[in-house]
Amino acid sequence: MDMNSINIEEIVKQVLSGMAGNSASAAPAAASAPAAGGEIPKVAHVAMLTGLEHFDVKEFPMPEVGDDDILVRVEGCGVCGTDAHEFKRDPFGLIPVALGHEGTGEIVKMGKNVKKDSAGKELKLGDKVVTCMIFKDDPDITMFDLNKQNVGGADVYGLLPDDDIHLNGWFSDYILIRKGSTVFNVSDLDLDSRILIEPCAVLVHAVERAKTTNILRFNSRVVVQGCGPIGLICIAVLRTMGVENITAVDGNEMRLNFAKEMGATETVNFTQHQGIEALAGAVKDSFGGHLADFAFQCTGSPVAHSNIYKFIRNGGGLCELGFFINGGDATINPHFDICSKEITTVGSWVYTLRDYATTFDFLKRAKGIGLPMEKLITHRFALEDINEALKTNLEMKGLKIAIVNDSKNR
Repeated sequence: MDMNSINIEEIVKQVLSGMAGNSASAAPAAASAPAAGGEIPKVAHVAMLTGLEHFDVKEFPMPEVGDDDILVRVEGCGVCGTDAHEFKRDPFGLIPVALGHEGTGEIVKMGKNVKKDSAGKELKLGDKVVTCMIFKDDPDITMFDLNKQNVGGADVYGLLPDDDIHLNGWFSDYILIRKGSTVFNVSDLDLDSRILIEPCAVLVHAVERAKTTNILRFNSRVVVQGCGPIGLICIAVLRTMGVENITAVDGNEMRLNFAKEMGATETVNFTQHQGIEALAGAVKDSFGGHLADFAFQCTGSPVAHSNIYKFIRNGGGLCELGFFINGGDATINPHFDICSKEITTVGSWVYTLRDYATTFDFLKRAKGIGLPMEKLITHRFALEDINEALKTNLEMKGLKIAIVNDSKNR
């Protein structure tokens, strides 16, 4: 993949038009000095997945920063379920690979051609940034008909094949953002919020997909199945949009309690109900004798997918977003589950550039109404402890696990 051959301004100018308002004034020419905090070291440290369930923290020479590149000092990066899948099974066949795509950090060096971010906002040394996707030369994506094809054909930092630069993932102390990448200035958000941008964008996109059914409204009865980080963020997004009648379904009482902090009005612990009829009855009871108008299925369990239809009223809607990778087949009855109930179903996978930018405002709104988003990050590890961090994620000991490079933020 030759990222230098891609003209990002041409790719994003339509999808981001109107987001930035008036164009930002040109940044000063050629910024090449390090940001406040000292000189740039001669080597970078990268957590390289070298085998199943094993990272080695390796040293690599600090690369040259090209005219269109940005060198970022990494401050933190969340551990995603995708990282855990790669750690355990290498389903994408990328080993050896530098992982980490929920990262953020500070610009310490910029090429002379870098003047603004992908939304038209000025970039300068010391700004805090995140990356979104790296577009390939795919006309179905660049047509911006996202109902025709989503952004699944794009790349992201943290899931790139290794190369001679190596600074390809956010599980590191430096990352080189190259020409052809999307980058956003998020200096107005705190570190915890910035680490949560990528997973929150997944849910902003899912709720936007749900809204296309014209079923999800302020007064909708909504069930969210699965209260891991994705389900909990789903509840938060719904709550910030004014949806107040939300029932959370999970088998972990601690997560169900946190779901209420995030905005759920009722909870159902599926371990306390034997059989799908009893479970569906409990969901119905939580809505005062009514089934849900809309449901979000946020687990990667085929059984959970099969069950979710029983929670939804005739004419209701469903957003399935739990299967980022192949989790196996689910069994449903098309007559009872879809046809006779006239269920409207949408799938959701990843996000668009516009969803990413919208997420910045969601995080500000969530904080504004007092949702404890920062409590989603339950464990913080140093880069050298990344193997322990991934094992903690796999053991489901917390919610969002993060690698944080500054000890004062752990």
